[in-house]
Amino acid sequence: MSDGDRGSSDDVGGDDDPPDPQTPSHRLVRGTVVIDDLDSFLFRLDEIAAETGAVVQAFDADLVVSDDHLRAATHLAARAIARGEAVARDPGVEILLYAAGRRQIDRALTLGVAEGEQRAVVLAADFGEVAGADRPAADLGATVAAIEELTAAADATAQFDAERVREFYGVSDAELAATAGGLEDVVRERVALLDVEK
Repeated sequence: MSDGDRGSSDDVGGDDDPPDPQTPSHRLVRGTVVIDDLDSFLFRLDEIAAETGAVVQAFDADLVVSDDHLRAATHLAARAIARGEAVARDPGVEILLYAAGRRQIDRALTLGVAEGEQRAVVLAADFGEVAGADRPAADLGATVAAIEELTAAADATAQFDAERVREFYGVSDAELAATAGGLEDVVRERVALLDVEK
């Protein structure tokens, strides 16, 4: 588990745009989950969110390239909600859209978890101070404790699956060769570009 600290953005919107909200406080819980029934698992995450006030969203760990990947998605989702530009009504789904770098909810959902045994990253975020989110302040400690009851410890050294990431984000050999960074940088660019493409 790693903590995402509250941070501020240096981005400044236009004269008509409200100021960017801070990146909501958030935590990431990494672990292995065994999901016999996806609807039941997602219902339990919804219950945890309702009990603690947190936004809770689960991701397939093989497709999450870094903690910063989800931090950026969380920040951009909060900004979209504060500006009244969100595509999804649910902040968790808005985060998922940004993390996936696409606007189609059905396609973005494939970044989430599925039935079976798999490595997962579960995001818990406090959107209580995000204008327009209509969320209470969250108890992230209680959220993390409840999520940890659903997960088994995972190999801390395990990384994302580069082949699956390239397929999911449509990263070609030419694009990868042209970037100054690596695959993680290309994915973060996809997340950022989703905001530009509105």
